[in-house]
Amino acid sequence: MVDALGIGLGALFTLIAVSLHYTRGTEWTPTEDISEDVLERRAASVPKTDFPEPMNRSIGGGGAAAGAVAAGEGEGELEEGGAAAEGDDDPSAIPDDEAEVFEIEYTKEGQTIEVKENETLLEAGEDEGWDLPYACRQGQCISCSGHIADGGHSEDYVTHHTNEMLGDEEMSEGYTLTCVAYPTTDFTLETGESP
Repeated sequence: MVDALGIGLGALFTLIAVSLHYTRGTEWTPTEDISEDVLERRAASVPKTDFPEPMNRSIGGGGAAAGAVAAGEGEGELEEGGAAAEGDDDPSAIPDDEAEVFEIEYTKEGQTIEVKENETLLEAGEDEGWDLPYACRQGQCISCSGHIADGGHSEDYVTHHTNEMLGDEEMSEGYTLTCVAYPTTDFTLETGESP
């Protein structure tokens, strides 16, 4: 009797579920998307300024610093003379056919690869398919830092195009920022090591 009752109730619930599935509902309609209107009203409420837009300031976003003056506008120290134009000392500007090649041993990756003097240590590792740590790619954090295991000052082995995080003390211990470090000789590198 219990089996017949259970089978009967199961069949009844199944029929109810099937009939509910095939019946027409109230047909839900989505509400109107007002996000664009809200953004336009907010933008209209912000007063206009003469400052250029600050680019993307997220980690790894890059771009110019907030409030930077566009080229040719205004007067400043760099424009009046003395300082070299940005990019003049950038090793990445060296043509590939003129760039020297150095043997860099990546100890944690277990390989020695050839790295051109116009390529950063991070880029060279990524070209090999390695998942090396980084964040800003501009020398403004230590996410990509590494340690030159050959001893001595890191500037004896690499040129940092920009370096806003490592001081002379850390570099004298052999630490480097792989995202902005261009090799100048052969050496051994331990990636993912920070001071």
